[in-house]
Amino acid sequence: MANIDPARLDAAETIGPCEGTSPQPLVREIPTGLPYPVEVLGPLRPAVEAVQRRTQAPVAIPAQSALSVAALAVQGFANVETLGGWAPLSLYCLTVAASGERKSSCDAPLMAAMREFEREQAAIYREARKERALDLAIWKKRHDTLLGKMKNGAGDKAELAALGPEPAPLPLPDRLVSEPTYEGLTRLFAEGQPSLGLFSDEGGQFLGGFAMSQDNKQKTLAALNDLWMGNPIKRTRQGDGAFTLHGRRLSLHLMVQPVVAHGFLADPLAGDTGFLPRCLVCQPESTIGFRLHDAGVRDDAPVRAFADRLNAILNTEMAMDLETRELRPRRLPLSSEAKALLIRFSDNVERAQRPGGEMEPVRGHASKAAEQAARIAGVLTLWRDLEAAQVSGDAMECAIKLALFYLCEAQRLANAATLSDAVSKAEALRKWMLSPSWGKPWLTVRDVLRRGPNRLRESPEAKKAVQMLVEHHWLAPLPPGTEIEGQVRREAWRICQ
Repeated sequence: MANIDPARLDAAETIGPCEGTSPQPLVREIPTGLPYPVEVLGPLRPAVEAVQRRTQAPVAIPAQSALSVAALAVQGFANVETLGGWAPLSLYCLTVAASGERKSSCDAPLMAAMREFEREQAAIYREARKERALDLAIWKKRHDTLLGKMKNGAGDKAELAALGPEPAPLPLPDRLVSEPTYEGLTRLFAEGQPSLGLFSDEGGQFLGGFAMSQDNKQKTLAALNDLWMGNPIKRTRQGDGAFTLHGRRLSLHLMVQPVVAHGFLADPLAGDTGFLPRCLVCQPESTIGFRLHDAGVRDDAPVRAFADRLNAILNTEMAMDLETRELRPRRLPLSSEAKALLIRFSDNVERAQRPGGEMEPVRGHASKAAEQAARIAGVLTLWRDLEAAQVSGDAMECAIKLALFYLCEAQRLANAATLSDAVSKAEALRKWMLSPSWGKPWLTVRDVLRRGPNRLRESPEAKKAVQMLVEHHWLAPLPPGTEIEGQVRREAWRICQ
């Protein structure tokens, strides 16, 4: 039996397997991202900074929430001019942040006015539905009476025509959905509001749900792509019949944990269908461990101002066909200065996509960067003034800086997206065993199962991760029967650094 003193287990002369071979990295280190350019958020900046000071979360998290909420609020009012024509103001935001980063705490104050508006509209809807049910009962009674007279030869068609059509059902008041299927989203657009938001602070539930299952993923992504572009929704299905919905808008904000997000970012279907390049993705550097209670500052005034502005926009009627609820957004052109700035940005990004260029690995994102800038500029413009006649040069300059930030994030995260699940789990184990959370120079599978990362709480997964760390020389096997802390270990490993 090899009796090992834990206090000396890290000494080279005690155990020798780590000698001569340096640990090899499992993954290429992902560089730290650029700071979020909160200074160019224009009218959204005060609320974003107030929420960040309150929560001490990375500023990108409330920034993503504010930007997506603003897009949802204004997307039904205008289409913005881009270098390729007119485009919706819809934005798709994807925020990657670990559990504990206070995603919900950032999102809640910025979504509060939207959720209150939904509650108010739901109450109005319930009362109106009672009246509509009475109107329908009266109409049916008169209709049946007139139809009976006609069958008996005592009535005429003119009298029946004068009764008018059957009262249509009231549109559903919901503006937000969190886990829709393609069919559910289509039905909500058919029976509800023409401007919706797919928002969730637990975006993994949507990405791992029925709509994104292997059988449904391509269909769902294609539908989301069509909505981003403002294309009509076409539905043909036995039982439901065939119909086409024009003038619908969708904005999206999913907050996703890194494990789920990196798997989705690596999914060829998500990239090849063009869905990911339509998303504004960011993964801010964590602030966990630095959010001391006394450092938090609460300033509700900017958040109230944000809520007041959101409420004012939500209570402004969108131009639409009352029968079909097809939106009729006006056109929001670019000023000459804004267009010149956008052309210059587009040309620079285009050159960077050449073979060997900086943006060649993320051509999908780069090819849409100019349109993303135009959309963001339009959102910032209408949030400030819903009646604005055009996008100014200042708004476009801010939007270009934001679009460039998101493009750089897409480039940075492309490396993380290529990790396999096995490598990702082994890397999580490596970081944990080298952290103060473990703090010992040796390791067993039992300790990993009991105290290690949550993703490794099953024995087969823990053993695979340990084996990968052995192969990369982060762990070295100890002799069978080694005694550690008074217990004989059949399998144990020395941690190498």
